[in-house]
Amino acid sequence: MRRIAMSYSLAAERPARGTGAPLLSNPMMDVLHAVHERGSISAAARQLGLSYRHVWGQLKDWETQLGRELLVWERGQAALLSPFGQRLLMAERLAQARLGPQLEHLRAELERAFSMAFDDDQAPSELLTLYASHDHALAALQDLAAHADGHPNLHLDIRFTGSVDAIRALNEGRCLLAGFHTQPFADADSRSARTYRPLLKPGTHKIIGFARRVQGLMVAPGNPLRLHTLGDVARLQARLVNRAIGTGTRLLLEDLLAQEGIAAENLPGFEREESSHAAVAQAVASGEADVGLGTEYAAQRQGLGFVPLTDERYLLVCLKSALELPAVQSLLTLLRSARWQQQLQALPGYQPDHPGEVAAMKRLLPWWKN
Repeated sequence: MRRIAMSYSLAAERPARGTGAPLLSNPMMDVLHAVHERGSISAAARQLGLSYRHVWGQLKDWETQLGRELLVWERGQAALLSPFGQRLLMAERLAQARLGPQLEHLRAELERAFSMAFDDDQAPSELLTLYASHDHALAALQDLAAHADGHPNLHLDIRFTGSVDAIRALNEGRCLLAGFHTQPFADADSRSARTYRPLLKPGTHKIIGFARRVQGLMVAPGNPLRLHTLGDVARLQARLVNRAIGTGTRLLLEDLLAQEGIAAENLPGFEREESSHAAVAQAVASGEADVGLGTEYAAQRQGLGFVPLTDERYLLVCLKSALELPAVQSLLTLLRSARWQQQLQALPGYQPDHPGEVAAMKRLLPWWKN
């Protein structure tokens, strides 16, 4: 087994979200990805801002170290990754997607620590711990909270987990807020409603509006299998990749299957689980699965096709007693700001949905019945 040594670098700015830049870069993987995209060593070198000779030398050094051929290349023809090079790149991209939430958290913690060293006169940032279902808009909000002009410096300590586990963490006192998602017009007897109801107590909890997002089928580019419904997935026996038990997307899939009268055992791959929307998208992109349920944002970022199935609300929840805490008030102010709402609207598949509005259960969860 090959050993991994991790490192990081300091920069004035981080790459913009959605550029495809990995959270944890590796020179060899960056070169392989560039060659795969551009089809030649010279084009890859230009994309990376390196010389042809440097990239060529690196590739030869890496092949010697690994004892494997990385490229299949003949003068005058396009450079192709060898079968081993393709497997290596796909394995690394899948690992990055699986570890994405943890890497986001690690990077945010490092940035917060270094901000104390660089900003001599800066007041300590307010810390707000949030356990939440994995969501790309929350990661964007974390960036804005740390750098928003005209707003208190707020550090969102986001721990991505399943929706159910997030609310349990709130109830056990491990965080101040939790993030979860659900269909706004789900039936009161739906799996989602029956799962969330025992965890939420009117008078104890308060719901905070955040966003509306689209979930659907993430499929190969061009949708070659012509998958438009879950019925198509079952009929064609397309290979599915699922989310783990306790996640909001797993609950959503089970509700959608129940609505269409489809048994889970009729879906090949129903038991295969990935940890995030990005990991599901990567599994489809690598050809290891044909389809997965996820967000439009994750599908677009991976260059996949997307078939929308339903809108859902992504909500925040806190204890009523926490609403007046300075960090929570700072977050509400930020959520209501025009800057945040414009940034949210720019994310594919997202729309503001009562952002920063504090409401009772029945206000934003129509399936709630006392």
